[in-house]
Amino acid sequence: MRHLKYYPRQGVYIYYIMLLDLTNGIFGSPSQLLRELDDKSLNKQLLHNRLKRSWVWNQFFVLEEYTGTEPLYVGKLHSDMDEGDGTIKYILTGDGAGTMFTIDDTTGDIHAIQRLDREERAQYTLRAQALDRSSNRPMEPESEFIIKIQDINDNEPKFLDGPYTASVPEMSPVGTSIIQVSATDADDPTYGNSARVLYSIVQGQPYFSVDSKTGIIRTALTNMDREAKEYYEVIIQAKDMGGQLGGLAGTTTVNITLSDVKDNPPRFPQKHYQMTVLESSPVNSTVGRVLAMDLDEGVNAEMKYTIIDGDGPEMFDVSTDPTYQVGVITVKKPLDFESKKSYILKIEGSNPHIEVRFSNLGPFRDTTTLHISVEDVDEPPVFESSHYFVEVSENVDIGTTIQIVSARDPDATNNSVRYSIDRNSDPGRYFYVDITTGALMTARPLDREDVAWHNLTILAMEMNNAAQVGSVPVTIKILDVNDNAPVFTKFLETFMCENAKAGQLIQTVSAIDHDDPPQGQHIYYSLAPEAANNPNFTLRDNQDNTAWILARKSGFKQAEQSIFYIPILIADNGQPILSSTGTLTIQVCSCNEEGDIMSCSAEPYTLPISLSRGALIAILACIFVLLVLVLLILSMRRQRKQPYTIDEEDNVHENIVRYDDEGGGEEDTEAFDIATLWSSREAHVGKSRQDMQPEIESLSRYVPQTCVMDNNVHSYMLAKLFEADTDVCAPPFDSLQTYMFEGDGSVAQSLSSLQSFSTDSEQSYDYLNDWGPRFKKLAEMYGAKDSNASL
Repeated sequence: MRHLKYYPRQGVYIYYIMLLDLTNGIFGSPSQLLRELDDKSLNKQLLHNRLKRSWVWNQFFVLEEYTGTEPLYVGKLHSDMDEGDGTIKYILTGDGAGTMFTIDDTTGDIHAIQRLDREERAQYTLRAQALDRSSNRPMEPESEFIIKIQDINDNEPKFLDGPYTASVPEMSPVGTSIIQVSATDADDPTYGNSARVLYSIVQGQPYFSVDSKTGIIRTALTNMDREAKEYYEVIIQAKDMGGQLGGLAGTTTVNITLSDVKDNPPRFPQKHYQMTVLESSPVNSTVGRVLAMDLDEGVNAEMKYTIIDGDGPEMFDVSTDPTYQVGVITVKKPLDFESKKSYILKIEGSNPHIEVRFSNLGPFRDTTTLHISVEDVDEPPVFESSHYFVEVSENVDIGTTIQIVSARDPDATNNSVRYSIDRNSDPGRYFYVDITTGALMTARPLDREDVAWHNLTILAMEMNNAAQVGSVPVTIKILDVNDNAPVFTKFLETFMCENAKAGQLIQTVSAIDHDDPPQGQHIYYSLAPEAANNPNFTLRDNQDNTAWILARKSGFKQAEQSIFYIPILIADNGQPILSSTGTLTIQVCSCNEEGDIMSCSAEPYTLPISLSRGALIAILACIFVLLVLVLLILSMRRQRKQPYTIDEEDNVHENIVRYDDEGGGEEDTEAFDIATLWSSREAHVGKSRQDMQPEIESLSRYVPQTCVMDNNVHSYMLAKLFEADTDVCAPPFDSLQTYMFEGDGSVAQSLSSLQSFSTDSEQSYDYLNDWGPRFKKLAEMYGAKDSNASL
């Protein structure tokens, strides 16, 4: 209701708007409001602030969300100067004037022409003025008033931060706080219950509850198990009007996850495991894996595996894979099938992180039994020692046994073993190893000064399986013997002046000795016996492996003797003492007073002055012709003595060739080129032989295992072998060929008894008498036998 009351004492009209709330009467009754307006303080304030105008107003109220078709009436402005004849014009300015609010310029009625929303704008401040319609002269001073938008419940609560995500540990007690949700209502919280929000749970019972006033969500059940259900979707509702009927409501979703705690002990799915491993498996190789299942996750599911019992803790180890939490069984030491074929391990899986409050759910460990079977493999031979070190004197005889290596087949079959030297480790072929006994012998003379150390690799191969080869390194140190006399390192020549004084140093000499005696080298110097009484020079041994050559007299003359040869005896301190003689050449030169050499030639050579240039050219031309002839002769001789070269494919040296068919007899001219042996003497002296050594793989199966050779005979054979290798004039090939068939062109056909189906008594050899002198002896032998048999 809107009321207009005239107060004659103040001379103004006071408009007041009284909104009667049908439910509770917020503003009270109109009489109460009028009593407030009649209050002396209000009258006093109005009298004190009264300006020279005949009307005043304070504020208007209007409801929001008006849905009527007609403009909404707000209030009325009226001045006491307005006599109703239309001479007064009312104007309105300020917030929303003309767009949201209009005024009737004649009556002063104010209307709202747009839909008002308090949540967008709660009040508008406007200014009103009364003007003379004819002159637009202000009749009253401009005055300001407020239009307040009255709230209604037109906004539901909203969760501005939703949806929510939260977590709570599983097995939490009832009432554990999880998260607080909050809803906001855009309505006026100072007016009625429009913004009073209460919370309730729509979905998520009986697991969770929510405080109706604070919005705090709590657990409502005990022993909530993550392993049974991990994720929950809870729907929370917020309703205004204090939750009364007719209030507006909004909802949000809260996704709650149960976090894991250590409440599940580990368990092996099997109490017994069976695994196999090869005995050749290297150390730290994986045998297998075991897994103890744990329903927990993260740090609560971490496992630790240990071997707590069994007969294999020394041979096997177990570790934990941090990624998959499995126990990895690995080989700790080398396995041997022949020593032990199986092992039993008792493995424990336990949780390293345990929560005390759940200790009653334990024990948090479990055990399982693991049976590991070792599988046999064909292993290569194994030497008794992992490394051999041998010291041998360099003057040892060829064929001397310096070491015996021994290897055996570690398998149960214990196959025989054959020995050889890896030729890549002995390219000079200084050594030889007996194929059956493993005796390592010298095959060539040794020289410490040439090669002081030899690093061999001895191979041991199984007879029945050539692929199984073991090896062992053998280090051979060549011990020194005094077999090298000291010598000068270069040709010694020096110069001296004619005016040299007696005792003057002419030359310092030094020698070297390739030997290395244990007590250290000491070289002694002296003049050779034939020069011991040399009247010109003497020698002084400095006892530091050097010597001085001194002049014994003064006054040398180049014209009398320009060159002196001084033989020097050099001896070492070894046993036996070895010595050599070196010569120092001293040339006498003429020098100036400062000692600088001027000339060392007694008679300088000069060309005859009468020799012309043409003669010199003729001499040079003759020398050139002679050189051409010499080169031509050498070239022809080289072509004539071209040595026989052997094709790699025709190299049949030391090969055993097996034929399944018989040879071609006298007509077989392509089996072997006999010219190879004929040209042996024409072999080039500078070329080394292309000998081929028999390999173990091709001969081992034909060598008897009980073969034993006398050491002296063996040494003799090795010495002869070395002589044949170093003799460049020896035949280059040793060839063995077997002929069982003489060929179709031979009248005798096969002379071999192999593959013959008849005996000697069934054959007639009379035809041998018709073959001529070459078969006379055979005819006599077999003819006599037949005659005796017939008698």
